[in-house]
Amino acid sequence: MSGERILVVDDEADIRAMVREILDDEGYEVDVAANASEARTARQAHSPDLVLLDIWMPDTDGITLLREWSEAGDLDAPVVMLSGHGTVDTAIEATRLGAADFLEKPLSLAKLLDTIEQALTQHSAANKAGRHALIPERLEPLGKSPVVENFREQLQRAAQHDAPVLLAGEPGTGRGSSARYLHAISTRAAEPFIDVVPAALGANPVAALLGERDDGEVKAGLIARARAGVLFIDELRDLDDDTQSLLAGVLESGRYRPVGAEREERLTCRIIASTRPGFREAAEAGRLRRDLIDAVGALTIQAPALRQYHEDVPELLRYYVDLLVDQEDLRFRRVSFAAQNRLRNYPWPGNLRELRNLVRQFLTLGGSGEVSLSEVEEALAATVDDEQPLVKQDLLSLPLREAREHFERAYLEQQLKLSGGRVGKLAERVGMERTHLYRKLRSLGIELHSSDD
Repeated sequence: MSGERILVVDDEADIRAMVREILDDEGYEVDVAANASEARTARQAHSPDLVLLDIWMPDTDGITLLREWSEAGDLDAPVVMLSGHGTVDTAIEATRLGAADFLEKPLSLAKLLDTIEQALTQHSAANKAGRHALIPERLEPLGKSPVVENFREQLQRAAQHDAPVLLAGEPGTGRGSSARYLHAISTRAAEPFIDVVPAALGANPVAALLGERDDGEVKAGLIARARAGVLFIDELRDLDDDTQSLLAGVLESGRYRPVGAEREERLTCRIIASTRPGFREAAEAGRLRRDLIDAVGALTIQAPALRQYHEDVPELLRYYVDLLVDQEDLRFRRVSFAAQNRLRNYPWPGNLRELRNLVRQFLTLGGSGEVSLSEVEEALAATVDDEQPLVKQDLLSLPLREAREHFERAYLEQQLKLSGGRVGKLAERVGMERTHLYRKLRSLGIELHSSDD
């Protein structure tokens, strides 16, 4: 049995049926589509290993569909074009757009099977030879949604300047890889990228950053080792107050003095730092120095949470499956269409890190078939955390009544805070009659700590 999946796209039902029967007998898994719309849906539901694509179709012709896939960078399987009216110009255009081969109708059985086998073999060999080049650990934010495009464009604009950058975002949003991407597309790309985790700076973080004089010689710190590259500090709030103060001064003056040294050195590296949401509130509370935020936040970029671009989840799933199969030699598995839809609507409290770990679990602990909806539900059930904010809770895992209660409680608690604890004002905000609102608050166990007036 071959096992590869082939998508047959042809508007003629007889040809679809004939080709499907032939390929079934040869051991291939076969999907069929009568037009471009069905072809798009079939490719999203089951990523095929090869596509047989008719050129002349009623809604969107095959060349246009091939161009759509090619320009979107979505041509991840060989495409063999089919046509009963083949011309040299059409064949050239199809080849230019990435088609692997071109077959004329009426189809020869031997020619069809030989072309499919050759296309699959060549594609597999190319993937094996260049796999590490084709599937690197991606730095550029992955996705086609407006949210990701805007984030990517902000990083690209920031790369054209030398001012410090603050990457704000929830843990797991890829702040570190975003910093590396910014560095890689900047004029500093040939210089070092030094990644600093505050907890690893040791007992004397100031000396670790600035360097220190020892036995008459000055040992270079991380700032000096970064040279004209980038020093990335992963989570500013993990720096102690003295180190925060020192770093703010270095950024303000553009100079630093190694511990025990007699002369100052010029700051040549660019500082990029990350921090969790609520950093301004942390500054107000004294947990983060305001002068440091002002200095490093000259350019502040928000790394979006995965729930803000959930439409990109299917693409991310495919990417991490390929990456982990390549890097960790795990068994390849497709994620079923139903499972993809479920994961699109999951709130992803752990963001990209959680998605990657979930894919690793599917590939490591799962079977050999597709990742099913039931497998996804079982995996997500183990991650339920009622203490998470509502936006991060997986309400789809709950019965309707319980999900509605979760939402109503979180919604009214937040609205009550915004109303200063005043039920009269709350009633106006949420559009409810006051007596009914009191009953609703009691039924949900929401306590009132201040009077209405």
